[in-house]
Amino acid sequence: MTLEPSPRSLRGLPTVLVTGVDEVATAGATMALAWDLPDAVVVRHHIDVETQQLHRTVSDLTGVLEREVIDLEHLCVSCAIREDVLPTLRRLAGLGRWGAIVANLPLSASADHLCRVLHLERETDVRIAAVVAALDGESLVDSLTGDVLLGEVGLHTSPEDHRGLAETTGALVAYADVLMVGDAADPDGVELLRALVRPGAQLLVDGAVPDARGLLLGVHDDTRSRAWTAETRTLPCPELDARAAAAVWRLDLRSARPFHPERLHERLEEIGAGAHRSRGCFWLPTRRGQICAWDGAGGQVSIGTLGPWGRSGAHTRLVVTGLRSLTSEAQIAAIRAAFEACLLTDAEMAAPPHHWSCVQDGFEPWLGDVRSSAA
Repeated sequence: MTLEPSPRSLRGLPTVLVTGVDEVATAGATMALAWDLPDAVVVRHHIDVETQQLHRTVSDLTGVLEREVIDLEHLCVSCAIREDVLPTLRRLAGLGRWGAIVANLPLSASADHLCRVLHLERETDVRIAAVVAALDGESLVDSLTGDVLLGEVGLHTSPEDHRGLAETTGALVAYADVLMVGDAADPDGVELLRALVRPGAQLLVDGAVPDARGLLLGVHDDTRSRAWTAETRTLPCPELDARAAAAVWRLDLRSARPFHPERLHERLEEIGAGAHRSRGCFWLPTRRGQICAWDGAGGQVSIGTLGPWGRSGAHTRLVVTGLRSLTSEAQIAAIRAAFEACLLTDAEMAAPPHHWSCVQDGFEPWLGDVRSSAA
């Protein structure tokens, strides 16, 4: 497929960000892009959790130009981006020596924060032209559906990073403009990936590489990517074609009703457990004004708050996607039944707001004090 340039301004040095969870895959993608962009400078960042240090390497066709180790006040992706990744990109762009930047972000680090910062700036010397997610082909299904934690495979970015591998991979592929998948990828895994990526994103398999020069025209649009990855997304999911539907199942579960706090507690595992991806939002009658975010993959679920509902109005929506080879029809039906069982009944919906006033609703560890979010 042909990627269409973003309508955003072409001012600023074009920069391609490479993300992923596999060192070989991301290094290969970075090298392939740099090979096709001989006038580019390459920046690689690596977080060493054990030493609490950030490693930066800068190179171009002449060889390695910089190799630095940076001590951060607090080791996390946000701090690394704020204190070194973004300043380095700006510094290199300001030198005027190269025609592009290829930036290999730390493993498991998302590009969305960096893209958002630059998107909000009216004038910038760095322009994000494309976000590439590079994935290992052989481990594709495990990366998207497995129950491994980042810390168990040495991919965490800080001691406090308790994300799952599948959750992280799912977030990276959803935000990306280009997906580069290595050799020997399971065909069903490719179909699952196709179901998870943003409509319009380019999916390349078997080690294929994109047109690097074409990417520099600017295919990334932060607003478009955020609209697709937003937990409160209201747009319908694209229909699965016959080939995808044979390998992939999807439930788009929607309701204007909130979840019952107690029943949700009881059925969290029924909805979130299993080798599938689930994302969306919900609300609770005990927290009428609060957007509750749902992010699950590989049997692990993260729940958090996103602030007030605003114009969109409170609603509940979970999109659940998985492989038929890993989930039975009975399990799929059970997820739908659990979702529906958690929703308020007609009688509960008719209860006055004060009926739901409480000191605790059981979700304080994830959503904070219920009394501050009940309005």
